[in-house]
Amino acid sequence: MSETIFVGVAWPYANGSLHLGQIAGAYLAPDIFARYHRAAGNRVLMVSGSDQHGTPITVRAEQEGTTPDAIVAKYHAEFLDSWERLGISFDLYTSTGTKNHEETVHALFLRLRERGYIYRGSMLQFYDVEARRFLPDRYIEGKCPRCGYERARGDQCDNCGSTLDATDLIEPRSRFTGSKPELRESEHFFLRLSAFNEPLREWLSTDKEHWRSHVLNFSLGLVKEGLPDRAITRDLDWGVTVPVDDLGEGKRIYVWFEAVVGYLSASKEWAQKQGMPDAWRDFWLDPACKTYYFQGKDNIVFHTLIWPAMLMGYGELNLPYDVAANQYVNFGGAKASTSLGTAPFLPAYLERYDADAIRFYLAAIMPENNDSDFSEEDLIRRNNEELVSTWGNLANRVLTMTYRNFEGKVPQPGNLLDADRTLLRQGEEMLVSVGESIAACHFREGLRTALAYATETNRYLNQEEPWKARPDEPGATARVLYTALGAIEALKVALYPYLPFSAQRLHALLGHDDPIDAGGWHAATPVPGAALRQPQPLYKKLEPLELESSRSR
Repeated sequence: MSETIFVGVAWPYANGSLHLGQIAGAYLAPDIFARYHRAAGNRVLMVSGSDQHGTPITVRAEQEGTTPDAIVAKYHAEFLDSWERLGISFDLYTSTGTKNHEETVHALFLRLRERGYIYRGSMLQFYDVEARRFLPDRYIEGKCPRCGYERARGDQCDNCGSTLDATDLIEPRSRFTGSKPELRESEHFFLRLSAFNEPLREWLSTDKEHWRSHVLNFSLGLVKEGLPDRAITRDLDWGVTVPVDDLGEGKRIYVWFEAVVGYLSASKEWAQKQGMPDAWRDFWLDPACKTYYFQGKDNIVFHTLIWPAMLMGYGELNLPYDVAANQYVNFGGAKASTSLGTAPFLPAYLERYDADAIRFYLAAIMPENNDSDFSEEDLIRRNNEELVSTWGNLANRVLTMTYRNFEGKVPQPGNLLDADRTLLRQGEEMLVSVGESIAACHFREGLRTALAYATETNRYLNQEEPWKARPDEPGATARVLYTALGAIEALKVALYPYLPFSAQRLHALLGHDDPIDAGGWHAATPVPGAALRQPQPLYKKLEPLELESSRSR
């Protein structure tokens, strides 16, 4: 029986190029997940978009002497190009700048206010006397009170992932002038998060065995401490407008509140574009739909606590089934950062390497439960030793031997032996296991399982030696190559979510004309006499010298 699956993917700030830490942390995993479920016959909606209202965008605009609109237009277009080139298969990738998004945010705001979960109050907010302006949280830096990181922001510490208020910072300073700001009172709207402490604790304590332990434990820990009410407006002129005029001019809804509403607004936009305006309801109002959210660990609190609280307050809408947050990928011992410019950026890597080579490496080191480390040397090593030698060479040599010896057609195998049937049965079991791993968000495990079967298939070939004549069994070459083609059919499907471009090319080389995911999550049985296509290598070996040349660019 098919399932309905909603996949919500973190919304990147449109303030700079995407980097490989973001891809490994938040964007590759949901694509692998969505591709598997589509192939398995499930109904999937995967959405995201560019977050164009965060203060990182206004910071970048001021640094470059341009407007936030210009910054957003530049990087949103670049994001769309990167998704296409990397093969991230969104059903809709939009932005928070649409009229639909603003209307959806307004509707949620008004419902929460009507139900008493949004109220008007005042707060102390930092004011830069030299710049003569109130400072949004990201315009303030200081020392994190939890870990001592010197460049924590007024809303969050990138080093330890803690959610902060600007007033928590030690030795705060303005990013505009570098001066110490002073606290002044300002009126805002607040979300009554304190009303949801007990409902959230109960929800997090029920049926969450499938959650990653670091996500669940972190979230429960914050709830046990008690969630304070948080202001959801700021003194800004860039962002979603406030739907009531109680506070006067110069206020906008703060990005942390409105960005998560993007999952809902994007679903509505997708439905409109499909010509089925109510189709979004299947993913938000049907309790049978499973909703998954993918992001890095710095966004856990927004998806396990704040967004669920907003959904509880609004009513009717589905709560997250799973929040599959990854840890960080470190580069040279430090977390990558777009705003600091300390990252290997995706567009440059897409110029140097094939998309599937990047996807393969990032899937292999995906930081599912612990931080992982990226190095270009390791990317090259894994490409050559695993992607090329273990898998690519297997597919190429089997296809080449078959094409050359059997007139470009699948051979008639005769009677299969126990070793042949065992390998094919193992391929079926491997597909089930890989599917189960992906469905459980264990992506590295799924990749390891597929590669282990590729290794077993190589071992089978080396034992059977189809390149040697066997007088005792004239049909041995046909039997072995037929069996190996069956194994490759299984591996092609298992690796498709990870390596969509090369898997589709291999699908065509095996004689198929349809999209690879049209055949379902099972291996096609080779048909004797069916035409194959001229074999071509799927991957290229990378030379160490290429690393040196890439560094010099």
